[in-house]
Amino acid sequence: TVADAKTPCPLDRVNRQFKAQRPNQLWVSDFTYVSTWQGFVYVAFVIDVFARRIVGWRVSSSMRTDFVLDALEQALYARQPEKNALVHHSDRGSQYVSIKYSERLAEAGIEPSVGSKGDSYDNALAETINGLYKAELIHRRAPWKTRDAVELATLEW
Repeated sequence: TVADAKTPCPLDRVNRQFKAQRPNQLWVSDFTYVSTWQGFVYVAFVIDVFARRIVGWRVSSSMRTDFVLDALEQALYARQPEKNALVHHSDRGSQYVSIKYSERLAEAGIEPSVGSKGDSYDNALAETINGLYKAELIHRRAPWKTRDAVELATLEW
């Protein structure tokens, strides 16, 4: 997926207010990378802001849109949110603003939201989860041999 600077992005509907009054009102998403002996793998998370709980995740060897879409699909299956009642917030990564991802959000009745370009504070909750994941799991058990090892450890985490 390649970003097109001319394509309009969704508005920032969160404005750094990572609060929700109920489950499935606001989800935040991001992904991070893990170094393995086989090369980098990428780990995507979808977090419900109300519960501060990971509701979807995926490990992949590529950063393609399908990888973050799989994490979203897991969250949709697990939580089955009401249509037109959920905001999905992410950074401006090309995967999250891609046509395919945007169409899936629209199909599920989810309002997209993205932070400003290059500002990690605009997706601070998701960035915090990435930091905890790396501090509590990835750095403690490194070095990682394979993608499968990262995936199994992530499942247990």
